[in-house]
Amino acid sequence: MPTHLVRAAVSKVPGLGGWSDDPLWASFYDWTVEHPRAGGAIWRVGIQSDLRLLYRAAAEIGRQPAGARILDIPCGGGVALRGLKPDQGVEYVAADIAQAMLDRTMEAAQERGVADQVEPRMADVGDLPFADASFDLVVTFTGLHCFPDPARAVIEMARVLRPGGVLTGSALLNDSVRYAPLRKAGRIAGLLGPGCTSDDLEGWLAGQGIADVVIEKSGAIGYFRGVKR
Repeated sequence: MPTHLVRAAVSKVPGLGGWSDDPLWASFYDWTVEHPRAGGAIWRVGIQSDLRLLYRAAAEIGRQPAGARILDIPCGGGVALRGLKPDQGVEYVAADIAQAMLDRTMEAAQERGVADQVEPRMADVGDLPFADASFDLVVTFTGLHCFPDPARAVIEMARVLRPGGVLTGSALLNDSVRYAPLRKAGRIAGLLGPGCTSDDLEGWLAGQGIADVVIEKSGAIGYFRGVKR
C-alpha cells in the first residue's frame, strides 16, 4: 500500500494498536468526550484544553439544513455525531480508514437515533473517493495530527467541499514546545503524524480557497473554521 494511504500506522506500541485497527487510545478519547465532567477534567489537566470547544464546534453539524451533505473524516468512534439531530434530513457520510471505527460510529448513531442519516464509508483522507464540490460541510476533529500528510488531507477535504461550504475541525498543533514530548510520544507510538503549526494550517487552507479562517487555540489543541470561496 502506498505510504500516503496509511494513516499514521507506521509502528505500534503493544496494547495501543495503530489507526488501521481500533487503538486503545481511540476508545479512551471517545470516553472522555462522552463524559463531559470527567473528560473535561482530563482535558484540562492533560493538555490544558477546554473540551466544551469541541462540543461547540460539533454543533455546526446540527445547523445544516435538510438536504445538506456532511463529511466527517476521520469519524473515529462517532463523537461528532453529538451535533447531528434526529430527523434533521441531512446525508452524513462517516468516513474512516478502519472498519472497526466505522462499526463503532454506526453503534453510536443507533444509540443517538440518527442512523438513518449516516452512511459509513471506508476512505483515506489522502485520496477521498468523492466527487469535487460534493459536500456542504466537512468536519475533521482531532484528525490532522494523525495523518502522515496533513497538507494533502487539506487539499482533498477542500476539493470535495462546494463553494460556500464550511471546513471545520480541530488538531493537536505543533505551535508550543510545551507539548513537544506529547507529540514525540505519539509519533513513536504510531498514533501521530508530522502535524502542523497554526501558520502551516492557515497557509494550506488559504491555498485551497478557504477564506475567513479562524483558528482558536486551547492548550495543545487548535480549533479551525473556514469557508470555501
